[in-house]
Amino acid sequence: MKENEPQLVTFGCRLNTYESEVMRGHAKAAGMNDAIIFNTCAVTKEAERQARQAIRKARRNNPNAQIIVTGCAAQIDPEGYGAMVEVDQIIGNDLKLKAETWGTRHNDKILVHDIMEVKETAGHLVEGFEDRSRAFLQVQNGCDHRCTFCIIPYGRGNSRSVPIGVIADQVKQLTAQGYNEIVMTGVDVTSYGPDLPGKPALGQMIRRVLALNPDLKRLRLSSLDPVEIDEDLWTLIENEPRFMPHLHLSLQAGDDMILKRMKRRHLRQDAIDMCNRARELRPDIAFGADIITGFPTETEEMFQNTYDIVRECDLTFLHVFPYSEREGTPAAKIPDQVDTAIRKERAKRLRDLGDKQLESFHKNQIGKTTTAVLEKGHKARTENFALVHLDAAQLNETTNAGTLVQVKINAYESGKLLADIVS
Repeated sequence: MKENEPQLVTFGCRLNTYESEVMRGHAKAAGMNDAIIFNTCAVTKEAERQARQAIRKARRNNPNAQIIVTGCAAQIDPEGYGAMVEVDQIIGNDLKLKAETWGTRHNDKILVHDIMEVKETAGHLVEGFEDRSRAFLQVQNGCDHRCTFCIIPYGRGNSRSVPIGVIADQVKQLTAQGYNEIVMTGVDVTSYGPDLPGKPALGQMIRRVLALNPDLKRLRLSSLDPVEIDEDLWTLIENEPRFMPHLHLSLQAGDDMILKRMKRRHLRQDAIDMCNRARELRPDIAFGADIITGFPTETEEMFQNTYDIVRECDLTFLHVFPYSEREGTPAAKIPDQVDTAIRKERAKRLRDLGDKQLESFHKNQIGKTTTAVLEKGHKARTENFALVHLDAAQLNETTNAGTLVQVKINAYESGKLLADIVS
């Protein structure tokens, strides 16, 4: 954080990261330089525990600061956060993105509306990011689905899409600022479009945005559902070199019974078929996935199916979470809850497998020459999201974070891919 600027503390997803930058701009423009803003997450109880702990610490260390809490946890439980003596203001998820919310003296401590009544998602343009390696762009918000473990729709509301023209204009402005890589993000990105005139699908939107922005070098998606890839998106995967060959799947499990009890939209074979088709079209593509272990009723055999699908789909970048009960969700009411120790033990086994998968993936990159975008700390990300470490002596003032460079991957040592800049 720079001096004399609002401080943002962000928990959770990439969408929160994006929205924190929107709030940073609004709060700074409003002169709220003594504010500490907590953008919370409600995915797990642990995320909420960490947020509350951070709020209390911030108050101890900054007795005169204005502490504001927003985000999904604050939207879902405004009274709980409002009861914290350390907190000055609670702001709902829709209001936090409006410029007029910031810098105004509000009589009520809690400013939270019914998120289900929100019908539109505005195109909030972020003028800059603290880490210049890439920009995140919100194209969608909310979710119309009701997975039994998930509380997020009650924090985000129903699915809303940003119009294509607005997205294209934002991409143009971000590209003009020097961003070579943009990540499109949302709560349920693959549900993009049905609420807009003409009902454009996600792939159609991306195709049109890329056509209108020939100077954009690289585009990524933050995540997607395995069964909601439209034909335009398949065409982009196959033929568009600016669409990066890295997809992060909202998988959650690899057992059909667990997937049905989660009320997911896909089954085990759907995920396998999707990964196989993508690899046929784009052999260099890499996959990540979100996976939950210890969902209620999960037996060892069911977990094994999830374990096995990691290899069957050759998943590389795993985000593994032990199941966390969320009050107000159907899954929390299922009688057959898995013991917490078993949830954590299964998560460890899956993470260990993920480490082996990642090591194998890294070793397969040795000898390849590819384009990478520089990140801080002499690191860079290749097109398929491999993290490479560069020789600091090769970097100079013209190779700042966000610069695209050609790299030759030479070795894998001590858990790191080592590469040289070749042009």
